[in-house]
Amino acid sequence: MVENIEYKLREIDLKKLLNRIKTHKKLFIINLSVAFVVSAFLILCVPRFYVCEVKLAPETTTPNIGGLGALASSFGLNMSNMANQDAIVPELYPDLMESADFQTSMFPIKIKSNDGKIETTYYEYLEKYQKSAWWEKIIGFVKDLFKDEDAEGGASAMKVNPFKMTKKQNDIAKQVGQKIKCSVDKKTSVITINVEDQDPLICATIADSARVKLQQFIIKYRTNKARIDLEYTKNLYQEAKRQYERARQVYAVFSDANQDLVLESYKAKLEDLENEMQLQYNNYQQISQQLQLAKAKLQERTPAFTTLQSASVPLKPTGPKRMVFVAFCMILTFIGTSVYVFKKNI
Repeated sequence: MVENIEYKLREIDLKKLLNRIKTHKKLFIINLSVAFVVSAFLILCVPRFYVCEVKLAPETTTPNIGGLGALASSFGLNMSNMANQDAIVPELYPDLMESADFQTSMFPIKIKSNDGKIETTYYEYLEKYQKSAWWEKIIGFVKDLFKDEDAEGGASAMKVNPFKMTKKQNDIAKQVGQKIKCSVDKKTSVITINVEDQDPLICATIADSARVKLQQFIIKYRTNKARIDLEYTKNLYQEAKRQYERARQVYAVFSDANQDLVLESYKAKLEDLENEMQLQYNNYQQISQQLQLAKAKLQERTPAFTTLQSASVPLKPTGPKRMVFVAFCMILTFIGTSVYVFKKNI
């Protein structure tokens, strides 16, 4: 019985609301028309943007931990990081890409727009060729009125110092950080790089460049000690080679100059020179083997990357969702007008 009464009340309220909507039909038409025009005007002023995604699977140097690792991964844990000897694990790559060093390294990258009208560096593109809504231009114009031009003195991508950037360079670096995002799957360690830009070709270019920059940093870090050891071994190799060649030359000169002499003192001297030459040769040969081992170690420490999803020029813009925005605004206007009409006639 109670349910029937509640149902009748709802039915009466709904009929009442529909009748009031019909009564104020003109008001709804005006409000919805204004909402459509205003929302369409606003969203059309917002420039469209594209998103390009790149996925990488880095090589791991951790030992096999068997079923325990598989069990831990099912709970969202990565046991391999516990045994990893590297200080920079994949989970820290997003922090790396947010650093000033990485962001400023993107400044000099050459880019070209999809229509071919823009061909410059990424720094100048972000500085001069970014589209924005009219209200953002007004805000920017007001800020420029109070900007200290002397503080910008000659800021460019070619003279950037991550330790001490100008305000303009810092603003561009922040834009780079907003446009390039990195995330890492804790279970699989798959690295995902997302780049947002107003031009599809530039979007794909920067996504691929960010992938290369990240790989270069990881390779540089992982092979740093091996490269230092290789350089040190090369210096030892060059020095050992010079000493061996010098000892061989001294032995040859002394031997040629004293071929017909049979004095024991000369024979002893010749034997000493021969022993010295042999000693230098053994040292040279040993360091030569160490050099080959250092090269092999460097190659072993150089990580490999598997590109699961390469950069591709997006065909359709990702946003803004213009139809969704207009529909949302009209729904809000309809609800607001309905509440106004309903309360006005209570």
